[in-house]
Amino acid sequence: MRALYWNGVNDLRVGTVKDPEIVNPHDAILRVTLSTTCGSDLHFIDGYIPTMKAGDVIGHEFMGVIEDVGPEVKKVKKGDRVVVPSFIVCGQCWYCQHDLYSLCDNTHPKPELQEPLLGYPTAGIYGYTHAFGGYAGAHAQFVRVPFADNDCFTVPDGVSDEQALFLSDAAPTGYMGADFCNIRPGDTVAVWGCGGVGLMAQQSARLFGAERVIAIDRFPERLAMAREHVGSETIDYTQVDNVPDALKEMTRGRGPDACIDAVGMEAHGTGLQYAYDRLKQTLRLQTDRGQALREASLACRKGGVLSVLGVYGVIDKFPMGLIMNKGLTVRTAQQHGQAYMKRLLGHAQKGELNPSFLATHRFSLEDAPRGYDMFKHKKDGCVRAVFVP
Repeated sequence: MRALYWNGVNDLRVGTVKDPEIVNPHDAILRVTLSTTCGSDLHFIDGYIPTMKAGDVIGHEFMGVIEDVGPEVKKVKKGDRVVVPSFIVCGQCWYCQHDLYSLCDNTHPKPELQEPLLGYPTAGIYGYTHAFGGYAGAHAQFVRVPFADNDCFTVPDGVSDEQALFLSDAAPTGYMGADFCNIRPGDTVAVWGCGGVGLMAQQSARLFGAERVIAIDRFPERLAMAREHVGSETIDYTQVDNVPDALKEMTRGRGPDACIDAVGMEAHGTGLQYAYDRLKQTLRLQTDRGQALREASLACRKGGVLSVLGVYGVIDKFPMGLIMNKGLTVRTAQQHGQAYMKRLLGHAQKGELNPSFLATHRFSLEDAPRGYDMFKHKKDGCVRAVFVP
C-alpha cells in the first residue's frame, strides 16, 4: 500500500510499504478514507521528540471503513464507517475503567522507552514515535486498529466524513480541555492558539456554558475563524504590549476564570523571554518554548483553572511559584477520546459542534509532504490539511 513516512528530521516521503495484517483476534483493518495533519506531529518532524525511525508511517487523526476484523471483534463489522481516537486502549485496565484512556496500561509495547522519563508508560498512539509505542500511523491506504471494539466508533447518519475526521483527535482534545475548566454560567475562558485544537476548545467552552471566550493568536485568518465560527473575542498578541494585561483589562481587572493552553512546546511569542526560549531550544538545552504556558498561568484569575492541552517535554522556567501562590488548579492530559466520543457524535449529529471548517486544504495522499509543508508554515491560511488516500 501507499503511505506517508518519516525519513529524517523535516524529511517526509510517500512510498510503498507493507500492508497491515490482523495479528491479534481483537484487531480490525481499516480502509482509511480521510486523515489529517496535527500540530503535535510537528514536534517529531522537527526533531524535538526523539525515537522516530526512518520508514515509520505517521498520522494519528483519521476515519474510514472497516475492511476486515479479527474473530473476537463483536461490535463493529466489515463495511462500517467509523472514527478512531488517536490513543489505543485495552478497555480493561484500571485506567480504562476510570475513563483515563490515554493512560491505558496495556497498549504500550515498549514501556522501557517511557518509564525513565515518566515513571510509567502511557497508552500507545498511532504513528507517533517509538516512545509512544511505535505503531504504524494512518496517513496510509490502510491501518491496523488494535482493540477494535474499544477504539472504533460507528459514525451515525447525518454526520459527514469531514465532521467525523476531527472527532478522532482535535475535537476530543479541545472538548476535554474545556471539561477540565469546570465552567459555570457567566465564566470567561481564554484560549491560547487558534489551530484545530484551540478552535475546538473554544467551541467546546461554549457548549459547556461559558459566557465569554477569548482567543489569542497572531494569524489574522485564524483569529477570523475564531470570531466567525465560534463567536470568540480575539487578541492578536503581536498588536498588544502584554497579553495578560490585555486580558485583565477585558475582564475588569479579575482575569479569565479559566485559561487553556492549546499551543505547546513550539509556541511563538515576542520579547526577550521568547528569544531566550528560542535559543535554548535551538541548542537542545530544552525541548520547549513556554511562552503560551507562562502567559496563561499569569493571566488566569486567582483560584482559577489552567488547562494544558499543548504537548510538552522538558521546559525551563516553569512558573510553579506563581501557580501555587495564586491557588490555580492545573488539569492536563493527552486526550481521553473514548470517554467523550458518544457525546461528540451526538453534538455533531444535532449540529451543536461542526469541526469540518478546520479542513481548509485537501490533498491526495501522494501529495501529503506538500500538505505538511503548507500546514507547518501556515501557507495560504492552512489550518488543517486533509489527505484522501
